[in-house]
Amino acid sequence: MTFLIGLTGSIGMGKSATAAMFRAFGVPVHDADAAVHALYRGEAAPLVEAAFPGTTVDGVVDRAKLGAAVLGNAEKIARLEAIVHPLVRESERDFVRRAVAANRPVAVLDIPLLLETQGEGRCDAVVVVTAPAEVQRARVLARPGMTEERFRLIHVKQMPDAEKRARAHFLVDTGRGFAAAERQVGDILRALSGRNGTAAARILAGTGD
Repeated sequence: MTFLIGLTGSIGMGKSATAAMFRAFGVPVHDADAAVHALYRGEAAPLVEAAFPGTTVDGVVDRAKLGAAVLGNAEKIARLEAIVHPLVRESERDFVRRAVAANRPVAVLDIPLLLETQGEGRCDAVVVVTAPAEVQRARVLARPGMTEERFRLIHVKQMPDAEKRARAHFLVDTGRGFAAAERQVGDILRALSGRNGTAAARILAGTGD
């Protein structure tokens, strides 16, 4: 059955760029963040508005307003996650179902907080995207609207990079440049060639972690 890679990494490490590299190799990728964006434009919007009044505009969740409403408040974040996470998991199941039906040898679940949420059971191997701390910091602070305080709040919520690396089956180091990272992605896919996974069956049976 399709071998599921769990792709993760802290903010600014280059995870999205790495996901694009997997796609360039022909591997389907389920982007949890993109799924959330779609839900915020669709079925999750009225649920979020009911829980956090004033956070939608014209029926679409305004991510800036929602962020301001929940950032740094553990109770509110938990309430939001209780709304969104089940919907994202259903999107993930649909993706896995399609990958298995198409006999895809490998598929990727791109999940930012995979390890923080103890989600390793949803995949057959974990790939952690990493980079030196100074590279991460420079990338994040260069983002529009990013501040030191916002970076600190996001960073605190994420597992330390060293711990993520220790729990990974494979690493992709983007600190050495994206051409080198792409070679690492190719190496991972070659290492997994012909491997059968078991995580897809668990997800489809509703028993995945």
